[in-house]
Amino acid sequence: VVNFFRQGGVFLYPIALVWIVGLIIALERVAYLTRVGAGNRRLWSQLQPLLAHGRFREALNAASESHTALAHLMRYGMSRIQSARRRDDIEKAMEESLVEVIPRLEKRTHYLSALANLGMLLGLLGTVVGLIGAFAAVAQANPAEKASLLAASISVAMNNTALGLVTAITLLFAHLYLETKATEIIDSLEVASVKFLNVLNEKKQDPESLQEARAGTISWPTQRSRSPTSPGSRRRAYRGTPERSRSGTSRGCPWPRTRGG
Repeated sequence: VVNFFRQGGVFLYPIALVWIVGLIIALERVAYLTRVGAGNRRLWSQLQPLLAHGRFREALNAASESHTALAHLMRYGMSRIQSARRRDDIEKAMEESLVEVIPRLEKRTHYLSALANLGMLLGLLGTVVGLIGAFAAVAQANPAEKASLLAASISVAMNNTALGLVTAITLLFAHLYLETKATEIIDSLEVASVKFLNVLNEKKQDPESLQEARAGTISWPTQRSRSPTSPGSRRRAYRGTPERSRSGTSRGCPWPRTRGG
């Protein structure tokens, strides 16, 4: 490794710096998204039975004690139950919370693609500079030694391209993995919001829940007739981006189970 950097020229050091910075960002993002996904699954296992039985006050207290992305989403929705006049008000409040959550999930991820391109370009630049120096040295060398000297110089110059390719490939794979993981979490949050709104509609038609609403504990929002809106189309509406691919989710829990967990 020491000889590799010593013979490769000065451009190997900035390429290695770009690689290290990208790996640090990737590891931090992987740890964060893993923690967010695990926290969302734990909280949903607590909220699902409470929502199914119409115990929204207890569900709000449980969400208030958590700092996960799901807790942020549910606090927005459940805090609007008494003040909202129709379902659209609660739905828009939850969409607003998603607008705040999504940048946290995708934070610094786009840096990886930029760093991958930068590492590749630095590798090519180092190779070109090395080849220029090699041809200049060969031009003044002994004719009997030109072939061996040129081959050795080109071999050393290609070290820059090799390290640039390793940097680009590693960071692009990390970027792809993080984008996929963030998409899974965002989709699971959208599924959770739809399940929550469906519970509101079911409890609105339940006699016991209506009796509880008349007592002043819960104020049910009225629903305006509208065409159903899919989670992906809602996300495209406030993000302006094409719909991304969805991962499979179970009916009981909107979060895909990770391998080994």
